[in-house]
Amino acid sequence: MTEDGLPFFVYGTLLPGERNHDRFLTGRVRGQCPAVLPGALLYHGPGYPYAVEGPGEVRGALVTAAPGAYGELVALLNELEGYLGPGSPRNLYERVARPVVPGPDGPDASDGLYRAGVRADPARPVRAWVYLAGAAVTRSLRTGGTPVPGGDWLARHPRPGPGTP
Repeated sequence: MTEDGLPFFVYGTLLPGERNHDRFLTGRVRGQCPAVLPGALLYHGPGYPYAVEGPGEVRGALVTAAPGAYGELVALLNELEGYLGPGSPRNLYERVARPVVPGPDGPDASDGLYRAGVRADPARPVRAWVYLAGAAVTRSLRTGGTPVPGGDWLARHPRPGPGTP
């Protein structure tokens, strides 16, 4: 598979239940499953997280574009993430290809990642597009950023249970 057809690893506001999931992914994604990005740390940003390379892991989801939606999805995500092109000093995030490991909950044979030919073996890493913090943002986070414990954006604060306001 060329890098032009890679799935995406999402870890913040694009996760299911978060504010950008439906707006950007619904109808454009063929399959998704829990996944982990090794060799990265997660930091709090202004309402959204940043991942940077480092000694840890980030929890998220691996998503595959629906047939015919790849170009649109790449363009939308590049715009959302402030990605102007490889190495641009104005990039908020840098889109890079990295190995991502599916989590223990998936995928299974019904997942679009199998149908799309992305996953041959659920125990092996998958090469995926990941939006890591751009160079200037990374420097700032390393000197004064606030890490997200456990690298899990969804666990950053308690979620209300049923019947809780």
